[in-house]
Amino acid sequence: MFTVYPSAERFSFDRGWLQGSHSFSFSEYQDPNNVSFGPLRVFNDDVIAPSRGFGAHPHSDMEIVSIILEGQLRHEDNLGNVAVSSFGGVQRMSAGTGVVHTEHNASDETHCNLLQLWFEPEARGLKPSYMSSSYNPASLNGQLLPIVSRQGGENQATIHQDMTLYLSRLEKGQEIKFVQHPDRRTYVFVIQGSLTMNQEHLLSKRDAVRIEQETHLQMTAEEPVFFLLIDLP
Repeated sequence: MFTVYPSAERFSFDRGWLQGSHSFSFSEYQDPNNVSFGPLRVFNDDVIAPSRGFGAHPHSDMEIVSIILEGQLRHEDNLGNVAVSSFGGVQRMSAGTGVVHTEHNASDETHCNLLQLWFEPEARGLKPSYMSSSYNPASLNGQLLPIVSRQGGENQATIHQDMTLYLSRLEKGQEIKFVQHPDRRTYVFVIQGSLTMNQEHLLSKRDAVRIEQETHLQMTAEEPVFFLLIDLP
């Protein structure tokens, strides 16, 4: 089953220093019919103005992944972690029993665009932790590149959930296949460009599709495309 969510149907807002779109219920946007997809609880597409950001605030029992698309994101937390990431960088915070952190645009000249995703962990009460990782953007071409996974690996962040996040770039006409277990879920989000899923479902920039009970997926680029695929329980 494929359920397509067009970009225009996201909850979007503009606060001046922060522009964004929420794909699931978050903050002032609350829809009881759009709370989660498996353990995926939050999918925010944020643009932060230069030198602005989120002040100190707490989290608990959530796996939080930030994928930087443009600019620089600075993270600092009460565990002593400080990091600045740019395109090719990924930040993962396991909030566990509790952590306080800040997030800011590290540049005073250019905006920062990031995708921030929250996942329910496989267990509550974990020890809080943080890590940053980076991948080579050239390695995205023509393949699904894992950037976050439970087991981790070279250039991957680890996460406390049975899932994997992949990024990929395809040129027009290229296709890539993904084989999924029938009991698992797949989430696809187009960052740039457009693609067709299984020769039937067209996804354009910032569109998403939630997929269940489908084992063979085929993604075909209608134009040069940059997208995220998440394998979920």
